[in-house]
Amino acid sequence: MKKNEEEVYDIFSEVLKNDEYFKKNVGSKVSFDIGIRPFKILGRDVHVHFLNGLTDSSILIHIFSDLLQINDHEENKYELFNIIFNRLNHQSVTTINSLEEATVQLLCGLPVIFIDGETSAIAIDIRSYPGRSPQEPDTEKVVRGARDGYTENIIVNTALTRRRIRDQKLRFKIMKIGQRSKTDVVVAFIEDIADPRLVEDITNKLESIDIDGLAMADKTVEECIVNQGYNPFPLVRYTERPDVAANHLIEGHVIVFVDTSPSVIITPTTYFHHVQHAEEYRQAPIIGTALRWFRFLGLFLSIFLLPLWLLFATDLALLPENLEYIGPKELTNIPVLIQILLADFGIEFLRMAAIHTPTPLSTAMGLIAAALIGQIAIDVGLFVPEVILYVAIAAIGSFATPSYEMGVANKVAKTGLLILSAFMGIEGFMLGVTIIFVSLVSLKSFNTPYLWPFAPFNPAAFKEIVIRTPVKTSRRLSVINPQDRVRMKKSK
Repeated sequence: MKKNEEEVYDIFSEVLKNDEYFKKNVGSKVSFDIGIRPFKILGRDVHVHFLNGLTDSSILIHIFSDLLQINDHEENKYELFNIIFNRLNHQSVTTINSLEEATVQLLCGLPVIFIDGETSAIAIDIRSYPGRSPQEPDTEKVVRGARDGYTENIIVNTALTRRRIRDQKLRFKIMKIGQRSKTDVVVAFIEDIADPRLVEDITNKLESIDIDGLAMADKTVEECIVNQGYNPFPLVRYTERPDVAANHLIEGHVIVFVDTSPSVIITPTTYFHHVQHAEEYRQAPIIGTALRWFRFLGLFLSIFLLPLWLLFATDLALLPENLEYIGPKELTNIPVLIQILLADFGIEFLRMAAIHTPTPLSTAMGLIAAALIGQIAIDVGLFVPEVILYVAIAAIGSFATPSYEMGVANKVAKTGLLILSAFMGIEGFMLGVTIIFVSLVSLKSFNTPYLWPFAPFNPAAFKEIVIRTPVKTSRRLSVINPQDRVRMKKSK
């Protein structure tokens, strides 16, 4: 974040002037959640500014008690600053020398102590952010594995990661982004594994963000550090699972944590990172490989099934004799392309409605849509049965994609292929496939080829993508330039 060009104010030696500063700039007399607690200690005024809601009140009361007890045990008022600093029974106590820094710390939830006659203040980190306990993410469930997940509290999230990687080389670099929001953002990496140039590149991009606030948290950060443009395919991966983030750190990736977001940003990523799931690594290698192939099949069906079926349904000459049953048996007044698009849009409407509907009602809504609306639409001739069947298969394939962002991007690609195939036939289909492939090949995520190891082709790495290899033989991917590629040392 760029430095504010406003004048930097030093802390006044008179506490009343500091109170006036906070009244004018922070609204301490207007905002009910900003409090001031005055004390008289050894004959000097001591004012404690704090923020209700983000501060642990029980610890704050103990601090007030410790401050009052100074009158009973100390006499040297000229050493009051050092006495208070030493009396604060807490692990995180720092000195502040400017009112701007004091304001930022106060609004982050740290009480700030001003002492009359002193030009420095004391901040105590007793933040207690409201939030939920770690729970398994709804979008990344596993049959076997951990049930904890990231929350909206960045301190909890880094702790969940540190619990899994107790390495002295694990680094969490924190910074504040947003002129108004002052959002905490953390860059996490393992110092002797991650590429130093990648760490420096991401850090510099984060520090150069000059924006008023990060109300949408990690998504805003992503758009600021990644040149996404109008490309629908995600250039970073999101996860709410600490074990997935920890595994990527060990592989050499860089993770970005943003306060108030339950998901973290994994960089850099390729197309194939978005189709991997934690369940593959919770099962035996052969089972993990099978699960991966099933996901690849679902991915293929979600993009190509409907365009291919449309081609075969509209041009029977493309079908071999043993597949002549493919295609609608009944004709309607509505073109097949319109039927597919209407059915596809209907599924999207149901998905969006389910998100905004309470869970018990969303279940009933899905049953009604499937049993009544779908069947009635077929009976009245709006859809032919095959359209509903293949649209449903394609939708299931898209839901099998672990990355929600990748699933949405694949739907955009599928719609484009459908339209080209409907108007240009087989030539349009091939043209659409070529456009998608060329677009993916030209993409890069932090200088990492998006289709690697397929393009450029790397046989050894491509094997790691297609087959879930045992941990003993797996190596870190060379595309992210890890400093150490060996994950498991061979026993002597």
